Amino acid sequence: MRKPLPAVAAAIAGGLMTLSFAPYNLWLCGLLSLGLFAWLLAPGPKAPKLSGKNTFWLALCYGVGLFATGGSWVYVSITDFGNSSPLLGVILTGAFVGILAVLLALPFVLISRFRSKPISFALAFAALWFFSEWLRTWMFTGFPWLFAGYGHIHTWLAGWAPIVSVYGIGLLLAFTAAVMALFARRTFESWKSPSAIALAAVALLAWPLGLLLNNIQWTEASDDTRTIGLVQANIPQEKKWLPEFRGETIRRYQSATQDLHSQGVDVIIWPEAALPLLYHQAPNLIEALQDNALNTQKDLITGILYDTERDHRRVIHNSAAVFGSEQQLYHKRHLVPFGEYVPLEDWIRGTIEFFNLPTSFIRPGPEGQQPLTAGGLSWAPLICYEIVYPQLVAESSGDAQVLLTLSNDAWFGDSIGPLQHMQMAQMRALETRRYLVRGTNTGVTAIVSPDGVITEQLPQFEQATLVGQVQARSGLTPFMVIGIWGLVALATLMLLAAVILQKRPETITDGALTGAPD
Repeated sequence: MRKPLPAVAAAIAGGLMTLSFAPYNLWLCGLLSLGLFAWLLAPGPKAPKLSGKNTFWLALCYGVGLFATGGSWVYVSITDFGNSSPLLGVILTGAFVGILAVLLALPFVLISRFRSKPISFALAFAALWFFSEWLRTWMFTGFPWLFAGYGHIHTWLAGWAPIVSVYGIGLLLAFTAAVMALFARRTFESWKSPSAIALAAVALLAWPLGLLLNNIQWTEASDDTRTIGLVQANIPQEKKWLPEFRGETIRRYQSATQDLHSQGVDVIIWPEAALPLLYHQAPNLIEALQDNALNTQKDLITGILYDTERDHRRVIHNSAAVFGSEQQLYHKRHLVPFGEYVPLEDWIRGTIEFFNLPTSFIRPGPEGQQPLTAGGLSWAPLICYEIVYPQLVAESSGDAQVLLTLSNDAWFGDSIGPLQHMQMAQMRALETRRYLVRGTNTGVTAIVSPDGVITEQLPQFEQATLVGQVQARSGLTPFMVIGIWGLVALATLMLLAAVILQKRPETITDGALTGAPD
C-alpha cells in the first residue's frame, strides 16, 4: 500500500515548479521543486526502499502537480474557444495532464537502480530528467512546454543556453537538485568525503561558470539595423472568422499600417492568420497589399492561410507571406494537434465540437524551407507553436539574421499561457543569440534582444502598434552545431557512467552510503 504523504509532497513539488515560470518568475521555486522531488527519491540512512513502481508513482504525482498548475490554460482553450461543456473540459484537461505526467514519469522507473552510490544517483537523476523533457518533445507529436530551464532566462545559468539550450539548463538544475537532496538525506559517509566534495563542487561551479559564459557573444553583430513596426489588432477569437467581422479586421490592419508608414519603419509585421481569408480567395486584397508595399518601399510580412491544389485535392497551409520587393511564402511545419489538425481524423472528427475547430484542417509545409527576406534582412519564420521546439528553431535560424515568430494567443484567453509562450520565445533568442520579433493578435507582441531581454513590448488585449529596432546577426552558437543529439549523447554517457560507478566495489573513500542499499 502506497503512503499518501510522499505522493502529496511530490504533487506539491510539481506545482512549485510552475512558480518559476512566467508570470511569476520565482526561479528559486524551480530549484526547490526539483530538490524536493530528488529528496523523495534519494538514498540515505533513513530513506525508504523504493522499487521501480514506487519511483514511477512519485514521478507521476510530481507530473500531475506540474501540468495541472502550469497547463491550466488548456481548460480555457477547450471550454471558451472549443465550445465544450465545463464537464467535458475537465475530462479533456485531465486526460491532457495525465498523459504528460506519464511521459515525465516513465524514465524515473530506472532511478531505483541507482540508489546505492551518491554519484550514481546524482548522474542518473539529472540524465533521467533530461530524457523526461526530451520524451515530451516528440512523443505523440510533442508538447515541449514547462521545461525547468525556462525559469532561468535571467539567472546565471542563462549563459549555458547557447551551448546546451533549455534542455541542458534543466539537466544542470536537476544535477544541483540531486546533490542538494543527497546532502539533505545525509547520504554520504562524511560530508568531507571525496564524493561529497566532488559533487558539491560540480553543482556549485556550474552557476558562476554560466555567468562567465553569458559574456560571450557567440554570434557576430553587423551594422545592418532595421526599424520594424508590429500591428496588434486585438481581434476577438470568437469573431475572427465571422464573415460579418471580416471588413472590420481588414480595416484595423490597414489603418494601423498607414500610421506606421509615417514613423520611418522598414518592415511592417502582422500576426498569424491576420487576414480572415484564404490567400487565393482574396486576389484584389493580395494585389493591393503588394502594390502598397512597393509604392511605400516598406515590406510587409503577414500570417495568412494559403490554399493550393495537390493530387487533385485542396490543401491549406498556415503560412507567412512577404509582400514588397520580393513576394515569398513560408508554410508552417509543426502543427498543433486538434487546433490545426485532428489526429485519427476519420475516427474522431465530428464526435464532439472541440474536434471541429475552424482551423483544424491545416496541413504541414515541407522541410528545408529557406528564410524569408524583408527589409534587406533574412528572417527565420516560426509560426506560433513552432517557437517552442528548440531543435526546430536551431535548424531554421542558421542562415537567418533575425528570428520571427507570428502567433495568435487569443486561444489562451486571459490565462498564464501567453506569458509562458513569450518566455519560451525569449529562450530561443538566447539559444541562437539573435534578435527575435514576436507579432501576435492579442499579445504578447514584443522584440527580444539576443540575450533574451524584452526591449519593446505591447500590453495584452489592446489594439496598438509597436515600433522598435533589430540588428542583423550571423554565426552559429554551439547548440546550433551539436543540436539535440549532442545532448542525448551526453545524457546517455551520464547514465552509462552511473551504471559503471554503481557496480564498483564500495569503499570508504567512495563516499558509500551509511545505510544498506536497496
